Amino acid sequence: MDLGLKGKRALVCASSKGLGLGCARALAGEGVDLVMNARGAEALEASAQAIRDEFGVKVVAVAADITTEEGREKVLKEAEGVDILVNNAGGPPPGMWTDWDREDFIKALDANMLAPIALIKALVPAMIDRGWGRVVNITSQSVKAPIPVLGLSNSARAGLTGYVAGTSRQVAGKGVTINNLLPGIHATDRAVSLDQGVSKAQGIGMDEAKAQRCAGIPAGRYGTAEEFGAACAFLCSQHAGFIVGQNLLLDGGGVNSTM
Repeated sequence: MDLGLKGKRALVCASSKGLGLGCARALAGEGVDLVMNARGAEALEASAQAIRDEFGVKVVAVAADITTEEGREKVLKEAEGVDILVNNAGGPPPGMWTDWDREDFIKALDANMLAPIALIKALVPAMIDRGWGRVVNITSQSVKAPIPVLGLSNSARAGLTGYVAGTSRQVAGKGVTINNLLPGIHATDRAVSLDQGVSKAQGIGMDEAKAQRCAGIPAGRYGTAEEFGAACAFLCSQHAGFIVGQNLLLDGGGVNSTM
């Protein structure tokens, strides 16, 4: 299927590895030129060069902390005029409700709610002027079914979801769609970190911790960055113009819900 993306430009945040890299690679495979962002310069440039070599698209790598105003300014300088924005940032650390104070919540909101909103506000007006644009926010399955130990993530990502619900319907008539991808457990560094948490909390090995978590997924496995990226590319495509303000679960059936 031709996604109609050849020649478009995209900003993909937190794209040196994991789900962000999966999205960057999928878009590059459709002929999209990229602005890739992450905090670690070495890993980012390695991923960017691999994409240049494999797909032959233009890739600008910008090492910066997107959660800071200075970092966003640095990224936006290179990303001006992009057709596609993929918002992504690592989730806050797990813990118990008694562990967190105001500063912890502010950090979570900055990374997982306010930074994506700032990028949307900066880049969507030009998309509206051109009559076409796509925004995909990578959030979490916890938006649909809160995860007790991820209270910081639950709170911040739910806030972004509420913002998108209203904003997406205000810009849809201008040819711009905004949607959210809600990953369940995928085979990324984040999954390893959470597996380690289970291992430590229960005093079991990492293999057992992973098997335990896989057992709770109807698909019986973790997702892959490749299939996640493919879903992102479709939401960015010419075929997804009638999908507005939606929250698409990619969780292997982990969230047990009729709607």
